[in-house]
Amino acid sequence: MDPQLRLYFLRIVNTLSLVLLWFIINATAGIKYELAYVEDTLTVPNILFYCWLIGSLILLLWRLYKIWIKPLDIDF
Repeated sequence: MDPQLRLYFLRIVNTLSLVLLWFIINATAGIKYELAYVEDTLTVPNILFYCWLIGSLILLLWRLYKIWIKPLDIDF
């Protein structure tokens, strides 16, 4: 396999892995531990969960940007 093509596929696999890991962590915390549900009032665990959700999304997007910003130097 061409080394450049291998690097491109590696980027795709890394992207999918990071997004799925982020989704599984947040879905587990939000649904199984019921942190995403606001019952009668907004509680401290709800606020912490949503702060974590937004903060981790920003970090995920920043990491994905760092992965995809590097040029591959593919010769066509």
